[in-house]
This record gives sequence, C-alpha cells and structure tokens, in this order.
Amino acid sequence: MADRVYNVTPEDLQKKVYFLLEQLQLMARELPPKYQQRVPCELLSGLANCLLNDTVFEIVKGLMEIQHVTEKHLFQQRLQIINKHKMEVQDLLQLGIDEETRLTRRALLQLKHKEELKQTDMKLVLQLDQKVSEQQVLLEKAGVPGFFVTNNPIEIKVQMHLLDFILRLSKMNKP
Repeated sequence: MADRVYNVTPEDLQKKVYFLLEQLQLMARELPPKYQQRVPCELLSGLANCLLNDTVFEIVKGLMEIQHVTEKHLFQQRLQIINKHKMEVQDLLQLGIDEETRLTRRALLQLKHKEELKQTDMKLVLQLDQKVSEQQVLLEKAGVPGFFVTNNPIEIKVQMHLLDFILRLSKMNKP
C-alpha cells in the first residue's frame, strides 16, 4: 500500500490554528478567575500554534500514562507499609503476654507505625514532586508555552489546566 502524502495548505493550517485557539479560549473561560488571569491570549495563541504538530499531544499522553503508572506504584508501596503494620499488630496480639504489657506495646507500636507512615508519605510526595519537575522540564524543552520548572502551587495548577486543555483537544475532531 503506497504512503499517502497530504498537502497541507497555509489556509488549512490557519483554519486549524483558529480552531485550536477558539477551543482553548472557551476552555480558559471555564477556569476560576484567579487562573484565567494567568492564561493570557498570547499564551493560548502560542499553545494553539504549538499544537499544530501532533507531537505535543503524543508527549502529553505519554506523560499521563507514566504518571498513572507512577501513582499506582507509589500507592502500592504505601499499601505494603500499611499491611506490614497490620502484620506486626497481629504478631503482637498472638504473643503470650499479659494484657497490660500488650496494651503498652500496642500503643508504642501504633506510635511507631504513625511515624513510619508519615515518613513514607513524605518520601512519596517528594517522588511525585520530582515527577512533576521532570514533566515540566520535558514540556519546556519541547517548546510548549506555559511550561517551566516551578514549585509555585498556583503556577503548577495553571500547568495542570493547560495539560487538561491539551488532552481535551487531543480527543476532539480537528478540522
């Protein structure tokens, strides 16, 4: 089967840019005001032009898949810690010791477990933060407007909205 070569005219590209920009503007209007002001028309226009090439859609879909796998893996790690704690409590309950000693040991074990889970959660959050940073670097290197390395929660939320816009546009039928 022969490969088809499509001739895309400048007019076709212009129509596509206008379509993408119009959709992005509609999506941006749905945002709460504090985020709308951080998504100026210039940013949306740059994003629309960037999305002419399907590469950005593929990058974002790939990042989303990696994110889901990472979150699932981290959740499994947390569940393993919780299950280990349950087993330790069960082991304690099966010891042949008096009730007062058992209650004291259980209280100490619960304190240990609480601290261990807190430490685990902090490690997991750091790993998620690292993943966000890696995604920001990749999208910035790919030239996607609005993406840069930041740990500012509002800027991260704006970037999350931009990713949502890109994913929603990837599902639309483009002209």
